[in-house]
Amino acid sequence: MVKDILVDAEKRMTKAVEVVRDELVKIRTGKATTTLLDGVKVDYYGTMTPLKQIANISTPDAHLITVQPWEKGMIQPIEKAILNANLGLNPANDGALIRVPIPPLNEERRKELVKLVKKFAEEGKVAVRNVRRDAIEHLKKTEKQDHISEDERKRAETEVQKQTDKHIKDIDTIVAHKEKEIMEV
Repeated sequence: MVKDILVDAEKRMTKAVEVVRDELVKIRTGKATTTLLDGVKVDYYGTMTPLKQIANISTPDAHLITVQPWEKGMIQPIEKAILNANLGLNPANDGALIRVPIPPLNEERRKELVKLVKKFAEEGKVAVRNVRRDAIEHLKKTEKQDHISEDERKRAETEVQKQTDKHIKDIDTIVAHKEKEIMEV
């Protein structure tokens, strides 16, 4: 019973860290990366399809992303989808290839991005703490129903706290790395 609670808490905390990591990947750092276009969906014959399923996406250098559709007729819809994704990117096509230049970030924009990164980090930490609270409440209910002793509950609560500390430290590490990446000129 206690083990199930601890395993569930671990899974949910890990998921919260992954969500933070996924959100931070989408934040532009001034360097070209194919993950910037992960959230772009294109109208592919009436179905909203992820861009990477209908085109080859690559980064020939640090300030350019190229998108080469597998069908030439998809160039206009892909270009339109990138513009509509509100990524602050301006694609340009030459009839066979779409080039997406990544403009360098100015100091003010970098600071805004760092604030956004910290906001995502705080949301992730709150999610981890909510999982901790839920797990501890669950342990207390289990103790009241006489399924476990008080000592077992306290040991489990200590374990939940260790998991919480570990996952919050993971979020801090991810955020520090992303912050460094953003402020790098």
